Amino acid sequence: MSFAPDRLPEDLGEAEAYYVLDSRDGDTASYRSTIHAQGAWNPGEQHMAPATGILVHELERFQAREGLRIVRVSLDILGLIPGGGFTVSTRMIRPGRTIELIEATLEAHGRTSIVARAWRLITGDTSAVAHLQEGTIPAPEECIPRELSQRWPGGYISSLTGLGDPKSGGGQGTAWLSNELEMVDGEATSPLVRLLGMVDTANGVAPRLDPQEWAFPNVDLQIHLFRAPQGSRLGLQVVQSVGADGVGLTSSVLHDESGPFGRAEQILTVRQQAVPGS
Repeated sequence: MSFAPDRLPEDLGEAEAYYVLDSRDGDTASYRSTIHAQGAWNPGEQHMAPATGILVHELERFQAREGLRIVRVSLDILGLIPGGGFTVSTRMIRPGRTIELIEATLEAHGRTSIVARAWRLITGDTSAVAHLQEGTIPAPEECIPRELSQRWPGGYISSLTGLGDPKSGGGQGTAWLSNELEMVDGEATSPLVRLLGMVDTANGVAPRLDPQEWAFPNVDLQIHLFRAPQGSRLGLQVVQSVGADGVGLTSSVLHDESGPFGRAEQILTVRQQAVPGS
């Protein structure tokens, strides 16, 4: 089946979840995306946010050991992420007793779409020296409802419940995001997977540019975690910058309802949208 980014694929999964697991063979899993994973730039592709979530799901379960946790996820987007069927293959790159590097690759239609690498580190008690440099953000009850689908199309955006700081806009702002869907149909979603599966949304929270006039997709997503995220609601404190030569950067401090837990960066390719009929 050929991939047509401008139309929905015929093999979408049907479930109230982002993905349906079809089969698992060793360290390779076959999935189908549902309409809830649909992207914003093209109707036939997946959004990077739930695609991040399914990759983190596979990384989290791969040879999991008590006392080690994921502290960084680095994702490179090698091309469009087709909707419908795909596989995720996971492998160990750097084994170790206290430090590990693992990798998950998402492939569809014979091509690699995303390569994700994660560092896992041993944990220990550092409560005596723990401190934070990041500030707080307005709590959810201090924010107002935001209909993200009024600005952004696609099934993934429609799956979100958004709250925003009224002062947000023009390239900086704060938002709280949540959703009611499991990442994989029939499986409980961990806080790590649920929250990291919404991080890529940061690029559209308070855009500097009008998405009707400009395209600014990210080609990567880098997430660093100084503590394990908790709960089901993600707070994003976002700053977006655009250079003069077609490149931009979205930087975010990541929060849960207990406070900040990490940071994310997305490098953007900025291009003017084609005018219809031109």
